[in-house]
Amino acid sequence: MSRKYLYLLLYPNHSLIASQLEPVRFAQHYAQGSTGFFGGNFLFIEVDPDYRHHYFKIDEANEQLLPHEDGRPKATKFICNYRTLEHISLDSLKNMYYCNALGNYIELKPQEYDHSMRGDEIRVLIDINPIRMVVLSRHTFFDYGKVSVNTNSILNAPTILYTQVDFDYEDFLKQFELNPFLPLKIPGIHPAKMRDAIIEVRSLHQKTNKGISYDCPFARISYRSLRRGFMFFSQDKHKFCPLVDMEVLEKDFYQFWKSL
Repeated sequence: MSRKYLYLLLYPNHSLIASQLEPVRFAQHYAQGSTGFFGGNFLFIEVDPDYRHHYFKIDEANEQLLPHEDGRPKATKFICNYRTLEHISLDSLKNMYYCNALGNYIELKPQEYDHSMRGDEIRVLIDINPIRMVVLSRHTFFDYGKVSVNTNSILNAPTILYTQVDFDYEDFLKQFELNPFLPLKIPGIHPAKMRDAIIEVRSLHQKTNKGISYDCPFARISYRSLRRGFMFFSQDKHKFCPLVDMEVLEKDFYQFWKSL
């Protein structure tokens, strides 16, 4: 009997999928074998196949997860495309896969978050799921998650996934004075808009977050431009999947490294 896997697609859409493909083959199928994928980076994470929630018809999907007539394994059986992340226990999440349009991938393994990591006064964070936007924030990388799921906040979600862009705002301000058209690592944001947002956040003490793009350009952001990793945050739990450094990337995920 073929093994059955459960995957949560995190970007570009929000789908829970049953599959007979192991993670690496699933990544290749989604990038190269699927007519529905648009290109760019995409993210998914493996879910414990024993996980169940009444919101999802997982057992019904598994009953239909049968090989094709020619013996090929069933690649995807979509279970749900809406409000998926909030109905998944973070304890059930396993390894994350960061993939490109060529089907190359990096496997990111959950680890304890190191609170001693150097922080910045202001950082650029990208909300990936379920909210999609770019935010300039004075919260720490960890505290941003707590604020984002706070039920007392108008802009909150039951569970959120976000990451951070490697962005030195002080250096940016210096470079902006020399070249006001200096391109940013974040596609779709004009340098002048970023400059104005930084000034606003720095000058207004009560302003802790500032949305700078109501779009999520994750598909067009290089892995080299990210910092720390990916954080899942819910009301009572969090799960952190750190980035792998470039030496490990070259050694263990050479095809992805070569494509950067």
